[in-house]
Amino acid sequence: MMNNALSFFVSVWLKFFFLFTPFFALSMFLSMTKGYSETQRHKLALRISGAVGISCLILFLFGDVIFSLFGITLDSFRVGAGALLFLSAVGLVQANPSTLKPSPDEDIAVVPLAMPIIVGPATIGTLLVLGGEITDTFHKGLGCLALLLAVISVGTILILASFIERAVGKKGLNILSKISGLILAALAAQMILLGVQHFFSVK
Repeated sequence: MMNNALSFFVSVWLKFFFLFTPFFALSMFLSMTKGYSETQRHKLALRISGAVGISCLILFLFGDVIFSLFGITLDSFRVGAGALLFLSAVGLVQANPSTLKPSPDEDIAVVPLAMPIIVGPATIGTLLVLGGEITDTFHKGLGCLALLLAVISVGTILILASFIERAVGKKGLNILSKISGLILAALAAQMILLGVQHFFSVK
């Protein structure tokens, strides 16, 4: 029982961690905070983590309510969210981080860093699917803890942004972003195949 719970927790945490595309988010964070002091970057990272955590918990906990409200089946949403996630993964593999730099007075914590860079449309769809798949209270609670740990992990990466940039360099960050994209593509394919399989099994 304990081993199954631990395996479930680690699996969900890894899914959420890569779903947040942490290394691409890190590249964007570094690009958009050039000229910021370390204190400013740390405060911004904490605000981003708070925004991501609150929005994702709401989506994860109330995914089944949203499905019933709009009359959408979980399998159809699996296919749609999986397709969107796959496109996002392809873009992540092909794209280079933007060099856009906001003005000093612009608040970038929630928009665009928390949403849509970390929590984009594909991430929202996947969160709803994962939340809808987990129905019992125990695993739902474990899922929430895994989600919070993933948010903390991403927040820690952002707090250590300057150190990581010095350690791996821009090319290293670019490679890590592309690896994240490949993992997301595999997760997207699994979601689509599972949705199609369940659809035809019901038929």
